[in-house]
Amino acid sequence: MGKRGEPGSASTRDPAREPVRGRADDPARDPARDPASNPPWNPPPRNGGESHWTAIRRAAKWLPALLIVGGAAFDYFTPPRFTYAPFFCSAPLVAAALLSLRATATTAVAAVGAAITLAVYHRVQDTAESTTEVVTVTAVSLLALGLNRIVRHGDQQLASARGIAEAAQRAVLPTPPARIAGMRVAARYVAAQADARIGGDLYAVQDTPHGVRVIVGDVRGKGLGAVEAVAVVIGAFREAAEQERTLEALAARLEHALRREGRRRANLDQSEGFTTAVLAEVPPGANTLRLVNRGHPPPLLLHIDGRVDETYPEVPALPLGMGDLGGWPDRAEEREFPAGSTLLLFTDGVTEARDADGVFYVPQERLRGRQFRSPDALLDLLAADVARHSGGHTADDMALLAIRRGDGFHHPVAAARGTLTATVTSTRTHTSPHGSAAVSPPASPAASPDDGK
Repeated sequence: MGKRGEPGSASTRDPAREPVRGRADDPARDPARDPASNPPWNPPPRNGGESHWTAIRRAAKWLPALLIVGGAAFDYFTPPRFTYAPFFCSAPLVAAALLSLRATATTAVAAVGAAITLAVYHRVQDTAESTTEVVTVTAVSLLALGLNRIVRHGDQQLASARGIAEAAQRAVLPTPPARIAGMRVAARYVAAQADARIGGDLYAVQDTPHGVRVIVGDVRGKGLGAVEAVAVVIGAFREAAEQERTLEALAARLEHALRREGRRRANLDQSEGFTTAVLAEVPPGANTLRLVNRGHPPPLLLHIDGRVDETYPEVPALPLGMGDLGGWPDRAEEREFPAGSTLLLFTDGVTEARDADGVFYVPQERLRGRQFRSPDALLDLLAADVARHSGGHTADDMALLAIRRGDGFHHPVAAARGTLTATVTSTRTHTSPHGSAAVSPPASPAASPDDGK
């Protein structure tokens, strides 16, 4: 396509391409702003490596222009029997996948124009073959324009599906308040990047007359059926958490709700559908925690000294919705929940995350020995570490919930400020009966408020 010193002896050579290597550096966390973040856990971006792929896509947008320039240079520096056709044909195809319709059209025009320009410049004698090659570049360019339209339409549909999924999840899983009954609460829903289907992970926190009650669960499957099951479980939990005196009775109400709605709704899988769940209760004014685990990954109890306790149930139980396979009474297990400790609940998207070697993520090992200034900091770092472990390619959604009972930490600055305030406000000047001024002694220093309450 261009030079023709030997008519009919054109050959094609594919350019050698080096794979894109390396990754964007992770942003270093400022220790002054976040005392909980310390080496060796330097978290990647919260979105699980999105910055890495964004940088690659940004660099790849220059690839069509480089292919056209490379084709012209290839034509100039190679013998007549070599052709630049692969370069000029590849440029609009690459643009179709990476760029907008206008940019793809600009690349197509540039590729066809470059082919015509080089054909005229070399003044080829075999006009038929040269015309065929120019027409080939033109046909591939038109094909690229059509592919670009298809790709952009698919991107719009995917973005729309993700937007609907996020809206549905926000409606079904509202963000809990940051403080409930003297405890600090944080929740995260991290969607998997595998697809845009609505997941079945769920969480809810509610302050009831029986204490703060919590549920974290995972409905089998995805899509409309999963979100309907989530709505059923959350709705039943909201109502039963206020009415039932015990966690065992609350679990029975959820089981009954899934059975009832399974018979009424076509989208609920009554035969094979189930929901793994953990129910937790913190009684008012008590340093205890009650748990009922129905086939769910056990929560972790993080202490202020860095210890991590695993709350494996003494007697395993089937998930909710599988009561037909066997029936036995639930039994809530009690554990100590001292001030400053944090209860961490999560779904199997955390424990099933794998690295490149197929090694599963083990949260208790990664969190042991660490301290976190708040539940939000804990969930941010946990989500980032899971993303780092899996390389940003998680296969399942993650629902994360952290509840801290009080703070438990001593804050020298806050304590000093409280002491100073108590001293100033309690020092009063008054007149003694003898007419002389007297200063009353300062009151005892006030204890610093617990910012976790």
